[in-house]
Amino acid sequence: MPKWQELVDFSPVAAFINIVDVLLVWFVFYKLITIIKGTKAVQLLKGIFVLLIARILTEFFGLDTLQWMMDQVLPFGFLAIIIIFQPELRRALEQIGRGRLFARTMMQEEEERDRLIEAFVKSVSYMAKRRIGALISIEKETGLSEYIETGTGMDSLITSELLINIFIPNTPLHDGAVIVQRNRIAAAGCYLPLSESPFISKELGTRHRAALGISEVTDAVTIIVSEETGAVSLTANGDIDRNLDMEEFEARLRRVWFGLTTEKQDSSIWKWRWRKNG
Repeated sequence: MPKWQELVDFSPVAAFINIVDVLLVWFVFYKLITIIKGTKAVQLLKGIFVLLIARILTEFFGLDTLQWMMDQVLPFGFLAIIIIFQPELRRALEQIGRGRLFARTMMQEEEERDRLIEAFVKSVSYMAKRRIGALISIEKETGLSEYIETGTGMDSLITSELLINIFIPNTPLHDGAVIVQRNRIAAAGCYLPLSESPFISKELGTRHRAALGISEVTDAVTIIVSEETGAVSLTANGDIDRNLDMEEFEARLRRVWFGLTTEKQDSSIWKWRWRKNG
């Protein structure tokens, strides 16, 4: 049957099924990308794509010897992918088992968001009052894996108690940055790139320069508590907001991390105050 005849005879039901099929495949690929984003697997995936493109080019240009070599390697690619991506595949299977692979409800997301913000506000408030220096960088779209590798891996649930304990002076992990990835503490004691901008105030120390440095090369949000003054600052997109009180800090953090409106921020501030006082 000619192709045009097949298109004419294409029933609405068959068209709907094919659309659903394509959307499901797209969704699976999207979830896989979100799982491996910010990990070493991204670079390995790029390498696989390079090999596939090289294989096509060898056939196009008639490079017989190189084509033969790649034909010997590629058949084992599926097994190699399973071995290389074993941590990511295991995490995906665990999420399927817990029912977490698919998107959570809006209520669950809002509750998790409020829990995270409350943990940061409580820990930062505690450290600011006692002048405990702190540096916390939160990953957004740009992966921070190369900086995570410079510290001590943790993969821990975010709590105010744990954040405070990490930055207590003279403890093994207090010197360096905590990096938050996928709503968990990925690592502590990490080294961040220092900003080389000549316009930075001379008052700012190494923590502030590191916070500005990471905000200049990534879209990360970074929290700083000054050890000298207890002042709270926040950096994002190469800018720094200094000397924030707790209300301003929470509002700013919600805006740059989650993109919430002022109305939602104000509502959350009062909710946290009620919990604290109640």
